[in-house]
This record gives sequence, structure tokens and C-alpha cells, in this order.
Amino acid sequence: MAQVLAQGEKLELDERRWEIVNIVRDHFEDRQSVPEARTVLKRLKERHGKEVATRKYLFGLFPYGYGQQACKIAGMRKPLKIMLDV
Repeated sequence: MAQVLAQGEKLELDERRWEIVNIVRDHFEDRQSVPEARTVLKRLKERHGKEVATRKYLFGLFPYGYGQQACKIAGMRKPLKIMLDV
């Protein structure tokens, strides 16, 4: 399903985008809530360092926004605090 949603957004699910989608899904599975962008950035920092964990990097992967694209492709709704993710 994620592939179909990504195609609808005109995005290719490469390894970097899959990583974000999986972070969102894992967080939801653990806490039953959709993570805010800052939570995803924290996970990216733990895995790849602060050079990768930027809003610019996230926006480069999902140009219409983390909440609008990444969460949608992960099968989630937008985070409650979407305004913090702009």
C-alpha cells in the first residue's frame, strides 16, 4: 500500500524514504501515536548524526511536508501538532 500511496505523491520509495516511513510506523506501534517531526529527527540523529537530522533533509525527501506525505505513506494520519512540523 505504501508503494501505491508514494506513487500518488509522485515519490519513489528509496531506502531513505523507507527509513522515515518505518520510523513513523515503529513509533506508532510502540506508543499508539503518530510522531511529530522532531521525534523523527531525533531518531535520525541517533542513527546518522546531526548532519542528516535536519528539517531540510526531511523536506528534501517529502517536499509537501512530513505530515502531509511521510505520515500518509506510512498509513497514518497527520500528527496532532502539525504546526510544529512546518
